[in-house]
Amino acid sequence: MNGTFDFGEAQNTALHYVSLAAAQVQRVPGSAIALRYIKSSYQNDPVRSAVELFLFLFAVRYLLAPTYSTLKSAHVPLTEDEIDELVEDWTPEPLVAIQTTFEEAENEKRPVIVGPTGPKSRLSTGRTVTNLATQNHYNFLSSAVLKDRAISTLRTYGVGPCGPPGFYGTQDVHMKLEADIASHLGTAACIIYAQSFSASSSVIPAFSKRGDIIVADRAVNYAIRKGLQISRSSVRWYNHNDMADLERVLATTVKEQARKPLTRRFIITEGISETCGDILDLPALVALKHRYKFRLIIDECLSYGVLGRTGRGITEHTNVDATNIDMIIGSLSGALCAGGGFCAGSEDIVEHQRLAAPSYTFSAALPAMLATAASETIRLLQEQPDLFVQLRENIKTMRAQLDPRSDWVMCTSAPENPIMLLVFKPEVVESRKLGVQDQEGLLQDVVDECLANNVLITRLKSLPEGPADAWQPQPAVKVCITTGLSKRETEKAGIVIRHAITKVMTRKKAQST
Repeated sequence: MNGTFDFGEAQNTALHYVSLAAAQVQRVPGSAIALRYIKSSYQNDPVRSAVELFLFLFAVRYLLAPTYSTLKSAHVPLTEDEIDELVEDWTPEPLVAIQTTFEEAENEKRPVIVGPTGPKSRLSTGRTVTNLATQNHYNFLSSAVLKDRAISTLRTYGVGPCGPPGFYGTQDVHMKLEADIASHLGTAACIIYAQSFSASSSVIPAFSKRGDIIVADRAVNYAIRKGLQISRSSVRWYNHNDMADLERVLATTVKEQARKPLTRRFIITEGISETCGDILDLPALVALKHRYKFRLIIDECLSYGVLGRTGRGITEHTNVDATNIDMIIGSLSGALCAGGGFCAGSEDIVEHQRLAAPSYTFSAALPAMLATAASETIRLLQEQPDLFVQLRENIKTMRAQLDPRSDWVMCTSAPENPIMLLVFKPEVVESRKLGVQDQEGLLQDVVDECLANNVLITRLKSLPEGPADAWQPQPAVKVCITTGLSKRETEKAGIVIRHAITKVMTRKKAQST
């Protein structure tokens, strides 16, 4: 047997089998067209032929692969004893954070008001105190006219509509309230929400989405912060009420976005700061808004019903046309003593929220009696300008007893703000080396001492703790001024507060020495 390999014979054999295969392929209908296509494509673009071959083989492999069920899971059967053991060992996470020792002590001493709230309120202990802890600035809570209108509306419409506004929840009193607010502010339209807190947290994500840019004041309130979080937008912060820093952030943002796709851009801040008490420089902000072409959203939960000759808010106070602000968010539960919130702006702005704002589309509508009460208070503010004069006189009276005469605290609120925020002076914090917890404890002692002398005030509640670099307000005592007290009663309450601060701080100083 010849053991040598004959290459020519092997080549002839291979060609023979290829010819046989080609003959069999040519018998298939359309095979000539396919072979002609493969030859021409290989000559013109061999890479394309290789890719098509790969895709053909992948398709064949996919079709011939065995099927499997997606319903099958890696479920491990457990016995009843094993299930009981796992359930016993499982510890659910708490819905809220565990109370600190300071919070527990505060809750144990928390006063409870029995009966109607007013300038003079009765506590569960039986004592009657001067109430400077609620935003009853114009004493509307004691108005007989408002009570009669609320009772009449309750008997006509019932307790609540029991449905969202877009689904059989809207009533004629709601539409009247929206028209009243829009007319009062000077805007084209208005939309009302059932909760004041959810107004900001719903309006912001209704317009700003992922990829959009929001430039916000570092000191904005908690409702705005939740709206920023829900929107998932890119947030840039500027120093509180610092227009120079705001311009720097706006210029940097515009420069960075110059060659990127166009996005929606917003500036968000407050008319009166909830955590600092000062007033926005609106004319400067509007000028920056127009210069850098940003939309402007202002939260007027504390300024609407307080600032201006007729309570129209920051726009009336600074003599700025409301049409320069894209969205005005406000509260009906503060100075107006009703309930709910609103957003005023153009017709398009309002109608978009009726479909896109979560709190409007999914929450039950505002109770009719609260809508009627809000409409009435707006009417009273416009018809009784003396209310603002009396309120500002009481503010001056209280400030005269506290800010210039106290060696320990100062007021960070604007002179027109009826909510006075009292914080420790910088030199006191530095000399005593007071941390945040130390200040909170001392201020709570001040609140307790005032209560012991029949004056009810409260502390500014801080935001939940965030990242280490997150902005936190300075601990403060909050004093709410009301026209329900005479000038003499307001002065007397201010003296009690000042003496309580002095007593707590001197006692602390004696203990430390």
